[in-house]
Amino acid sequence: MSPIDSLNPSPVVDKSTERVRRMFAEIAPRYDFLNHLLSLNIDRYWRRRTLDLLDPKPGDPFLDVCTGTGDLALAVAKRLDRKTQVIGSDFCGEMLHFARQKQHKMQLGQHPLAFLEADTTRLPFENDRFQTVSVAFGLRNVVDTLEGLKEMIRVCRPGGTVAVLEFSQPTLLGLKQLYNFYFRRVLPGIGNRIAKNSKEAYAYLPASVSQFPSGQAMADLMKQVGLEQVRFVPMTFGVATLYYGRK
Repeated sequence: MSPIDSLNPSPVVDKSTERVRRMFAEIAPRYDFLNHLLSLNIDRYWRRRTLDLLDPKPGDPFLDVCTGTGDLALAVAKRLDRKTQVIGSDFCGEMLHFARQKQHKMQLGQHPLAFLEADTTRLPFENDRFQTVSVAFGLRNVVDTLEGLKEMIRVCRPGGTVAVLEFSQPTLLGLKQLYNFYFRRVLPGIGNRIAKNSKEAYAYLPASVSQFPSGQAMADLMKQVGLEQVRFVPMTFGVATLYYGRK
């Protein structure tokens, strides 16, 4: 099976734009709390490690798509100087509301950091604009994964980096079984209870992860859409993986 074929297993998770936007709008007020709780705070390390590996340079514009409440975009802005343009885009305005609140609390109001409501399959930017284009735990939610990747590549500069941080499937015996039990049995129950959301949101999470390419399959997919020098770095025994390549 090719990486493209693996994007369409059966039964297919419903990723229609309005359905996913509604789910995230409903859980937006508790999104950050639940992210840190359900990942045992390891998600903070994954983002920090991602920036260490990508090593964005001051002055080079940075775009984070599917930014949600802005954690990665905020981390980039905090790390780089005030002359560096950073944009976080997301199709859910309710999530961006909390991103802007965090921007204010972090005293980044004077930084050229902006949060913009936009669909990743139709980014409102000219070609070759950003040195780095990233997505953290969001590409699997895009209704058309290939179109999302192609748009990320389109707005990236030649020689720039396109990066995807995403949940993946650990292969270590024992951990794989524990991970699957937690992801499918424990996490949805806790998430639904705390978020006070309809059951679909935290049942959707493990289903969307299980149907998303992982490891070499995702790296091969990025090569198929035109990226070069593609690498992938598993984190926390493969629970999450960073994939990145050059345009």
